Amino acid sequence: MLKFWPTTVAFVLGLITFFVFQSSFHFNFWYLIIWIKLYAIIQFCGAYFIGLNFHLTSINSLNTNEKKVLLTFDDGPHTNTVKVLGGLKKHDVKAVFFIIGKNIQGNEAILKQIVADGHQIGNHSFTHHNFIDVWPTKKVSEDFAACQKLIEHYQPNTKFFRPPYGVTNPNIAKALKQLNLQSIGWNVRSYDTSIKDVEKIKQRVLSQLKPGAIILLHDRLDFMPELLEVLIPAIKEKGYSFAEKVN
Repeated sequence: MLKFWPTTVAFVLGLITFFVFQSSFHFNFWYLIIWIKLYAIIQFCGAYFIGLNFHLTSINSLNTNEKKVLLTFDDGPHTNTVKVLGGLKKHDVKAVFFIIGKNIQGNEAILKQIVADGHQIGNHSFTHHNFIDVWPTKKVSEDFAACQKLIEHYQPNTKFFRPPYGVTNPNIAKALKQLNLQSIGWNVRSYDTSIKDVEKIKQRVLSQLKPGAIILLHDRLDFMPELLEVLIPAIKEKGYSFAEKVN
């Protein structure tokens, strides 16, 4: 599997080779353009698709061959989270909630309820800033640390982290290493923030189910309680049960 540093070293060596031998062998400059484009595509895919483990190693599925899946929710706590918790309790399902630090203020009781109901929580950054993926390591680390300090007040020693937007890069990788956090990805993406149709989302998730699946959802969405009401029974009907934690 491709990794950031070996790929970057190979790219640089390729550039050096081209310019050193270009005059002797008269390499076409189209080779250089193709080489740069190929590197750019690899970098984009490596940053965007967390399951590739390009910049850092994430847990993208449960370590099991049993028909078990895990629900995960990003972007809370939110007022809609209360209804989500109600739905989970009704169906006796546990989940992992990845918390945005700035959303805690005013929603402290909701976060307490998440923990009291037996769910795991994780770090989803403090700001979830639109440009966090281009921030320097120091600023990224400070942001993650601010959220970590807050969530450990509610669930001590939690070390789980989900990158905002699922985007990874060398600075995020360094920050996680400094803070000793474990990245949690997914292998079933619902696209619930863009599809917004309960039946279509349900079918999308069901079509991707596999033993050990980690499912990405967002508890802030208004229709999430409605989705859970049809999704959880449908998953159970396929013979799957729900894991209570990442590990």
